[in-house]
Amino acid sequence: MDLLVLGGTWFLGRAVADAAIRRGWTVTVFNRGRSGTTPVGTRSIHGDRTVPDDLLRLAQHGPWDAVIDTSASELAPRDVFAGAEALESVADKYVYISTVNAYRGWPDQSLSESSEVLDGPPDADAEYGRLPAGWTGSDWYYGRQKAGAERASVAAFGPERVSILRPGVILGPGEYVGRLPWWLRRTEKGGPVLAPGDPARKIQPVDVRDVADFALQQAASPTHGAFNVTAPIGHDTMAGLLEACLEVTGNNGHLVWAHDDTLIAHQVQQWTELPLWRTHTGVWLVDSSEARAAGLRCRPLVETVRATWQWLQSGGMPVEHPRWDEHGIAPAKEAKILADLSG
Repeated sequence: MDLLVLGGTWFLGRAVADAAIRRGWTVTVFNRGRSGTTPVGTRSIHGDRTVPDDLLRLAQHGPWDAVIDTSASELAPRDVFAGAEALESVADKYVYISTVNAYRGWPDQSLSESSEVLDGPPDADAEYGRLPAGWTGSDWYYGRQKAGAERASVAAFGPERVSILRPGVILGPGEYVGRLPWWLRRTEKGGPVLAPGDPARKIQPVDVRDVADFALQQAASPTHGAFNVTAPIGHDTMAGLLEACLEVTGNNGHLVWAHDDTLIAHQVQQWTELPLWRTHTGVWLVDSSEARAAGLRCRPLVETVRATWQWLQSGGMPVEHPRWDEHGIAPAKEAKILADLSG
């Protein structure tokens, strides 16, 4: 199997490239060469996906059996289309990594592949869907951009040659967002640890290595269409996640659970200050049964926690990204809430 990975040097892209090498595939990675290092055993081509000459030069290195696009998170749909169009004649299959944000109902409603996808044309520029300054209300900008990019990949390759993968939360070694690493560093410090909401709240993050394996399965498969790529609904709980973090970091702390209403009253920012805590109904109600029927396998969450801690302990460093700085509650704010709970 001859594979082209758009991206390939960090987190999911790197996991895809590494897993393909382990399978004995021939792997080419295409990126700007600014983030991460080239995976051992791959052929590296540097270029910018928004530059037509770079895309033409890339296409001249083909053909490939498949393309897996892991690097389009910040590209406008029209740029995704230009890249896919440049590769259409030199690749048999296109696997586009999208997101559950592309659904109109996320995070408020339960979702399946039949749920409505946001508007977003394949030729949209980077401003499509952005709210004007000062406006309030639902901002579906990112989701509209990703929905447009999905349509762009299909417009270029045709529906029977495209698989669209819609992950939810991806965790694991190499994570650049900082969700699981923050919890691990916090539990490592010990003492009382502010834990959010209901301990029994079901969650369904997916391991980056499992997403990578499924992407490779789709690359090698004649199947096509859209797949939600999450762990099964009810796969684990918030308590299970945080207890695993305590265990792997030495059991130096203990969890102090705070009700949703308490956290909201203290103006704790959902999703970021206490990572993965969110009260919206549909956050962890994404049906991924079609992906599992097509071959997705999800390891226990404790294995993801353990592997991420081992990565951090071995000196692993994420690629620098602004989202890392968004995560984690300030120690003084956490202490204030803990004091109120104990009083």
